[in-house]
Amino acid sequence: MVLAGGAALALLVACGSDDDGDDSAAQGPDAGEVDEDGDDDEDEDEGADLDDLAELTEVTLGYVSAVDQMGAAIALDLGFYDDVDLDVELAQPFPTGVDALNALDAGEVDFVQVGTPSIGAVLEGMDLVYLGNYSGSSSQLGIDETMAMVASSESGIDPDDLSTLAGKRIGVSIGSINHLYLLGVLEEAGLSPDDVDIQNTPPPEMPVALETDGLDAAVIWDPWPIVTTHSVDGAFEVVRGGGYIAYIGYIVSTREYVEENPDTVEALLTARAAADHWMRENPDDAADVTVRWVPGTEIEVAEEAMEYNIIQLDPRFSACNYLALDTMMGVFADMEVVDGTYDVNDHFVPGPILNVMEQHPELFDDLPEIPEEAQISADYVFERGEAQSACPEG
Repeated sequence: MVLAGGAALALLVACGSDDDGDDSAAQGPDAGEVDEDGDDDEDEDEGADLDDLAELTEVTLGYVSAVDQMGAAIALDLGFYDDVDLDVELAQPFPTGVDALNALDAGEVDFVQVGTPSIGAVLEGMDLVYLGNYSGSSSQLGIDETMAMVASSESGIDPDDLSTLAGKRIGVSIGSINHLYLLGVLEEAGLSPDDVDIQNTPPPEMPVALETDGLDAAVIWDPWPIVTTHSVDGAFEVVRGGGYIAYIGYIVSTREYVEENPDTVEALLTARAAADHWMRENPDDAADVTVRWVPGTEIEVAEEAMEYNIIQLDPRFSACNYLALDTMMGVFADMEVVDGTYDVNDHFVPGPILNVMEQHPELFDDLPEIPEEAQISADYVFERGEAQSACPEG
């Protein structure tokens, strides 16, 4: 599967032969030399295989139980971590990014995949750094194909008239990307957050809440919108995607870990880029892997969700990714969801992913080209006005 996907980064190892006999020419130039007494150089041969075996670096990675975070698991399943000499252990899937960040802060994992919850974590003093995308876009600002709002049959919500959201009980994960998506939808509908009843609801509980009349609608990432419409009688999709938000989904770690383990960081980003490339090329096979890693997901649900997911599988960094974070943080601050803002320049570390982009262009050749004005270097300094001019809205 790895070779068929075209994204393997195999590190080929040449091992000498230890066969005895006189056919040393057939064994090649790495065969044991014969000394003046006619004896094989056994000491050299005995250590050859051990010298050639790379020592794997142990890494623990956290992810949220969502289709758009499946690259973490697929890289493990297909051996992309092994290809870059990493021994990666996946933590049990976290229900939200907040839970994942708590594990990172406690030292239980080395990396996590997270979006908007990172904003609050940094504002509360966590020294996070952004290393690459697990979902998003480096070629435009607005992208949100993996997000949707679903509603119950008795909600009275009209997909053709979003003003009917007024007064409705809408479930989101407060402070997460689905919360931002709801704010974008409400703004488009001419409504404010005060015009609806926002209820903090964990994603796995949303289908039950709709079915039992605990919510009128729910906003969430895949596969949950699809799971809900498949499992809740009469539930329907109100809106999907639409470019309401600049999606942010980053691979992050602590600054201390990144500074102490630069080679490990680059290796992990390489493996994840390989997994993303394979997923874009093999969405149905990626759906098969998803059902093993997202509990209770049916194959039909995974296949549908994966078609949306691959649109946002862009691990590269550009000025657009800085702009996306700065924009979403500003929205949260304006709505008083978070207290203040910070300079995004202080928390992006683009060097490692830029190295991967340069060294392995084949992993990105199927993605939209990054606008020239949005391309960055390792010492890039974000200026909002310049980035806005460089990045299409989407």
